[in-house]
This record gives sequence, structure tokens and C-alpha cells, in this order.
Amino acid sequence: MSRTLLFFFLLLTISPARAEPRLQIILVGDSTMAPNTGYGEALCASFSDEIDCRNRARGGRSTSSFRAEGLWDEVLAIVRASHLPSYVLIQFGHNDQPGKPGRSTDLATEFPANLERYVAELRAAGGTPVLVTPLVRRQFTDFKLRNDLAAWADATRAVAAHTQTTLLDLNRASEDATNKLGPVESLRLAQASAPDSVTAAAKTGTTIEAPKVAGGTEPQGTPKVVFDYTHVGPDGARFYARIMRDALVQALPVLRPYLRAQ
Repeated sequence: MSRTLLFFFLLLTISPARAEPRLQIILVGDSTMAPNTGYGEALCASFSDEIDCRNRARGGRSTSSFRAEGLWDEVLAIVRASHLPSYVLIQFGHNDQPGKPGRSTDLATEFPANLERYVAELRAAGGTPVLVTPLVRRQFTDFKLRNDLAAWADATRAVAAHTQTTLLDLNRASEDATNKLGPVESLRLAQASAPDSVTAAAKTGTTIEAPKVAGGTEPQGTPKVVFDYTHVGPDGARFYARIMRDALVQALPVLRPYLRAQ
């Protein structure tokens, strides 16, 4: 046996084996959870290899369009095919709001009904649903965050109570955490650096509208790296993933042993 082959043989024998997954987490939601624009990948990275964490969130999707595009059926298929206990985190609201053709849902009727249907179908497939209230947008008036997703958070809480589903109140937790940062410090959580005009306005305590960039809002395809108050870059992803991680293991202590050392 050549020295090179012997080296690689010894390397294989001493390399630690990858841990076999014992549990499965699946993320379902919009761009605030999706890869490149949300916190989902950072949340998955919080857990050891003993958790198979899959980020199925997609930018621009609502409770209606996620199903209409067949994405929900794919999630159910994963749950049914797996021998692992499956926890599915479901977070919508941003694209269920008015003004998004083909995606908007009625807050009083469609939105809660869609969430309830997700919960029922997931349980029938053998999975455990976890409802998540929507992440806040980082917009401020007089140094106080404007929570324009509060009504969708309320609706999600009501569905969780009605269906006896585990709830992670990210909306409330992210509102508190973002308020503590304030309008200026929270700018660093965005995907791109804030324009000078945005920074100047934030210093007064009231944010202004983010500059419009063609194709840069609510991405349906490949995300564009632009400044806005909704999506997050690496710092923002880690910031909100820590909040989610702590809420998740508190609500589901069975997951705590699988946290990576911080």
C-alpha cells in the first residue's frame, strides 16, 4: 500500500462519524425565514447534526400561495416519508397582508382558516405543528417600533389557542428586542448598508421609506441584496435566530439537548 493510500485510510478511520439524526425540524414560511433573506439558516445552524433541519421557507409566499404552488404538499411528503419525529415551524403574515395580488388573504377568514388547515393536515401526516407569529418590520415612529403585523400575530395566537398548537411568539419577542436596539442600531440587521438618507432619518427616531429597487421587494425567485426593513443579512439572521432558538427550546424542551455550544 502506497504512503498516500495509507494516509487516506488512516484519516478515514480516525475521522468522527457524522451523528445520525434523531429528530427533524422543517421550516415553512416566507422570506423572513427563507435562505439568504431570513433567519432560518442561522436557526438550523443552532442545532447539532442529530437534528435534520430543513428550511423549506420561500420568499414572497403567503398561507395561500405556499399551498397553491405545491410547496406544502412537498413538506407533507417529507414528514410522511421520515421515520423521525418531525416538528414543523409555520410562520406567515407578511404576504397575507393586503396589496399582494395572488397572495393576500382575508385576515378575518382566510388567514386563520389556512393556518388551521396546515395544522390539521400536518397532524394527520404524523408531524407536530408549531405556529410562529410573524417577524416584525424594523420601522419606527418617534423611537418606537411600528408593528404593522400585530393583527396577523393576534390571528396566529388565536389559531394556536383554538387548535392547542405550540406557539412561538416571534412577533412580540422581535418587537421587544428591536425596540431595545432602536431605529439606528437596528439598521445593521438589514441585508445591505442603509443609504445616508435612511440613516439620517433614523437618528431622528422616525424611519423613512426604503428606496425602491427594481425586483428587490418580496422576492419570488433569486433574492436581491438590497436595503429594506423586512429582510435580514447575516447579523440580522443571527440576531433573530437566537430569539427563535431560545423560544423553541423553551416551548419544546426535547430539543434542548441538541443545541450546539454557543
